[in-house]
Amino acid sequence: MDPLFGNAIPLPARKKGATPEEDASRPGRARTIHPPRRDRCALSQSIERVDALQWPLVFPTERPRRLRRSSAIRSLVRETSLAPSDFVLPLFFNEVLDEARPVSTMPGVSQLPVAAAADQARLARSLGLGGIILFGLPRTKDASGSSAYDPNGPVPRAVAAMKDAVPDLLVITDVCVDEYTDHGHCGILRPGPRGHLEVDNDATLEVLAKTAVVHAAAGADIVAPSDMMDGRVDALRRALDGTGHESTAILSYAVKYASSFYGPFREAADCAPKFGDRAGYQMDPANTREALREARLDEEEGADLLMVKPALPYLDVIAKVRAASPLPLGAYNVSGEYAMIKAASAAGMIDEKRAVLELLTSIRRAGADFILTYHAVDAARWLG
Repeated sequence: MDPLFGNAIPLPARKKGATPEEDASRPGRARTIHPPRRDRCALSQSIERVDALQWPLVFPTERPRRLRRSSAIRSLVRETSLAPSDFVLPLFFNEVLDEARPVSTMPGVSQLPVAAAADQARLARSLGLGGIILFGLPRTKDASGSSAYDPNGPVPRAVAAMKDAVPDLLVITDVCVDEYTDHGHCGILRPGPRGHLEVDNDATLEVLAKTAVVHAAAGADIVAPSDMMDGRVDALRRALDGTGHESTAILSYAVKYASSFYGPFREAADCAPKFGDRAGYQMDPANTREALREARLDEEEGADLLMVKPALPYLDVIAKVRAASPLPLGAYNVSGEYAMIKAASAAGMIDEKRAVLELLTSIRRAGADFILTYHAVDAARWLG
């Protein structure tokens, strides 16, 4: 049997009385020989593989490279696109500053004075960014994070200035208390078992709700609780609706992992925990099913948008949350991811522009509708 076409292989007919060796070269009628038994299985599998590839004959009819021949064709058939409107720019407003203070671990990022808010709003508008998310660094901190809901705090003042300068700019505010507590944790502390301090979930909800209402009153379009307390979305929704802010949306940090990639952020926001870590309320990086549970609960509590944080190490989680929920989904390209690209590009290891756009494309491809990223300004300029 011809292994390519399946037809019998012509072999000379054996002469009567001749040995196989004597008869091998003599012409005659076609007949089929079989391989030794030990080889039949292997040959049969080989023939099946060849037969499976014969019809339809894929190559040379199918040539995927035809759609890669030029930038015009590649652009036409591109499955995932990036635009400045996909990006949300994080900004840090420090109440005590009169001028920008660079963040040493995040080249190109600075803590800003509140007086710079209007200019930042105009910059975001000129670049066509999707929006801005604000973090505040207060003048004073205490155990309960009371500055978080001060109407004259850095975030409410920055929101008001931005809305005065660019009224239709999308302004999001981070709702958490780690920047405002003197211990750096994301909630109110209480004595736990054996005298250890722990975050009091339910007491923290009240502070978060007050903070969200103050931000909404200042003009925030969306409030974004990042604390990972149980029930925080429900608490914020009730507080907002009860104070006439039914139109203020909630972007929940639904899936926020206890990640090592937050390191540079903690300098930028001055919010490193003074003791312990945040593993008691942020998620275990090993868990995926828990992520889907958290997203479902926040959706049921009234979240309008969901977020996964960080982005790059959790593209699989982004894809699974995207498949499980119809809500708009964001992803946070966090400080550690940003710092890695900056460090590698500064060392000449990678091309910064190509690396950034590839990274952001991967986040969109995984299923994110929008991306919170410190690369927003550069990426918007590169995209034109």
